[in-house]
Amino acid sequence: MVGSTQEASNVRTRAEAAERLAYLWQRGTDFLGCEHAILGGAMTWVSERNLVSSISNAGGFGVIACGGMDTSMLAAEIAATREMTDKPFGVNLITLHPDIDNLIAVCREQNVSHMVLAGGLPSGNAIKEIKDFGAKLMCFAPTVTLGKKLVRTGVDALIIEGMEAGGHIGPVSTSVLAQEILPIIRDVPVFVAGGIGRGDAIASYLKMGASGVQLGTRFVVAEECIAHEKFKKAFIHGKARDAVASVQIDSQFPVIPVRAMKNEGTEAFMVKQREVIEKFHSGELNQEDAQMQIEKFWGGALRRAVVDGDVETGSVMAGQSVGMVKSVQPTQAIIDELIDQAVVYLSSDNT
Repeated sequence: MVGSTQEASNVRTRAEAAERLAYLWQRGTDFLGCEHAILGGAMTWVSERNLVSSISNAGGFGVIACGGMDTSMLAAEIAATREMTDKPFGVNLITLHPDIDNLIAVCREQNVSHMVLAGGLPSGNAIKEIKDFGAKLMCFAPTVTLGKKLVRTGVDALIIEGMEAGGHIGPVSTSVLAQEILPIIRDVPVFVAGGIGRGDAIASYLKMGASGVQLGTRFVVAEECIAHEKFKKAFIHGKARDAVASVQIDSQFPVIPVRAMKNEGTEAFMVKQREVIEKFHSGELNQEDAQMQIEKFWGGALRRAVVDGDVETGSVMAGQSVGMVKSVQPTQAIIDELIDQAVVYLSSDNT
């Protein structure tokens, strides 16, 4: 009898914790129009129709990574995703894309409900164009000052992403960004990203004031993800310390840091920088051509890894949460696991 009473008490506690989780991220779920305020990070060659639709169908919010797509490719991808889900999803555009205006026009024509602008501070024109057709706009805020500026210009929500994330990263950790920004910016929903691999971490950021989170690395090993089997295996076998940031050798030749799994390619990039810098100092290359050679080194490297499975010389972009990736699972199982972990965490929390 005592055991039954205790069991009933635990069930009630879990139910209350589930209700609290729903309360903590209600602002995020209302904004996104989904059940769980979990954004899928937009990963080039990875976040396409299959993964995006599976995240949305599982109650999260999938985001198409436009990357280097042209207008016809993006239009086809949006249409194909709509064939696979009737749930909300978004589109991520790179602000420096040479055809950004026409890509925004495609999103307008396709009646995209949510947009993410990444890769730099968006122009006023880009923000206006998106707002004019009624889409909700999310942008990345690396500092409080820029976050406030984005809100003033009409951005509807912010994403703060720490250096633990995969791909292109900034210099500040997720935990520090959260402490700097969450207590200050409350006018709009703020989603936290970078290094998140478990539900208890999600719940802790929600308690700090986040409206939701964004995960990328965790979804690479989803069954629905089209990434090559070797790419997924690299994630499963990887450890946090294996996901390293690219190193800049010479301040004259800036390198935007990229976090990826250490392999032959990351070592070759160091060698390439040294070779190019030596040619610059010897007069064989001018500074512009030298910089271009460095920047072009990784051209196509991500596709080689994701699509072709070249995990030796390709770019295996991964966040430090890769150490928490243990197996290939259906997207629904991944999200269910994250929710369960968050509920268990909140069950034992009396604050």
